[in-house]
Amino acid sequence: MPSEILRVSVAEAAKFFGLEQKTIRRAIKQGEVAYVIVRGRYRISFASLLAWSQGKPTVKNKLASKGVGQFVDRWKITNTHFSPNPARLKNMLAVAPLPDRGPKPTDFRGADGGTN
Repeated sequence: MPSEILRVSVAEAAKFFGLEQKTIRRAIKQGEVAYVIVRGRYRISFASLLAWSQGKPTVKNKLASKGVGQFVDRWKITNTHFSPNPARLKNMLAVAPLPDRGPKPTDFRGADGGTN
């Protein structure tokens, strides 16, 4: 589970899911999404919004047609030159494994020999 909760405003949620703000506010009022109030504004848990949207067929469809889902096809990589072939990648890693990336952040010591 992530240590940091992603929260969005009512306007951001509405725009992302392709809905009216009143639909998001209705979900808040009915207790269907988790939220907190920061400086008098709703901040909604993105994870609860996503779960709520997947349980509502009309919301799920609007996400795909009017929300961020309408752009997914545009983001797909069509040029195979930039999309690695899984078999070729596996063979390349077997022949030449990735190099060690150096010391871990916890390995660094200050001038006095202590950790920073």
